[in-house]
Amino acid sequence: MKKTVLLLVMLMMAQGMAVIHAESFKSLPQISVDGNSFVDEKGDTIIFRGINFSDPDRLVKAGEWKKDLFRTAREWGSNVVRLPVHPSAWRERGPENYLQLLDQAVEWAKEFELYIIIDWHSIGNLRTELFQHDMYITTLPETYDFWYTISHRYADEPTVAMYEIFNEPTTINGELGRLTWHQWSEIVTDIIAVIRANNPDAIPLVGGFDWAYDLTPLNYAPLDIPGIAYVSHPYPQKRDQPWVPQWEIDFGFAADDYPIIATEIGFMQEDDPGAHIPCIGDEEYGRTLMRYFNEKGISWVAWVFDPVWSPQLILDWDYTPSRSGQFFKDVMLGNEKLE
Repeated sequence: MKKTVLLLVMLMMAQGMAVIHAESFKSLPQISVDGNSFVDEKGDTIIFRGINFSDPDRLVKAGEWKKDLFRTAREWGSNVVRLPVHPSAWRERGPENYLQLLDQAVEWAKEFELYIIIDWHSIGNLRTELFQHDMYITTLPETYDFWYTISHRYADEPTVAMYEIFNEPTTINGELGRLTWHQWSEIVTDIIAVIRANNPDAIPLVGGFDWAYDLTPLNYAPLDIPGIAYVSHPYPQKRDQPWVPQWEIDFGFAADDYPIIATEIGFMQEDDPGAHIPCIGDEEYGRTLMRYFNEKGISWVAWVFDPVWSPQLILDWDYTPSRSGQFFKDVMLGNEKLE
């Protein structure tokens, strides 16, 4: 009998069958929204802290799409990872081929008990279909189709916890045309309807204006949709110091009523590769932001686990932490004194 079982296991392994996945890599508990909190199935509040990977398509092309990414994210203390899907990459690779990457991400995430945010990574004005760069070009029909495909594919997979509808809405001071909060709300409401038709348990994430920083329209016109959360990207130079009073006015106030998750934060120095003005900062920004988030119960995901895209969390593909990477790693592991 023992010999028969051993031969069967060896045969399955030889055929490439993952004999341990069914038992070892079960889906994580379903996350939902309760008031202004993310909660698990027991009703316990979950604060998400984690890292952004770069686009899986980019990682494949760089030869770096591998399980070690997820293992390292967990070793850094993450409980969530964000996967930015660029529209240009989605089209170039094709939906079915891209979905294979996301399926692999789900398996790796389950192995290391990490939740996933899937992000439609465009920057610009979805109403006028004008965008900041060619890689972000999309259309309303393509966006609807993307979320139809994703929500149908992962309807029964709680590991895919959140669906970030559109990375960074912006008109670039009118250069990309008009976009009012009412117009944006109408677009977002339609997209959420598509998602919820396939996956009633999905948590859609809605970004504010000014490159997903400004949530002040929630003061007068929040979306009348239960079970959603809002996004802000409070990079250091979005506002001058003192930061906290302005953060409270611009997005933090909303955490009193809704779950807020900062799906991009980070800092870098002026002489770092690829440095750009909104991200110039240091540990003073980091500690101030972390204290504020702790006080408000705001979840966050640091940008970005890539030595080329900036602000970088790593210096190389050996995952050597950059200055900001070391800071956020220490925070997640409880090694950074914030007071």
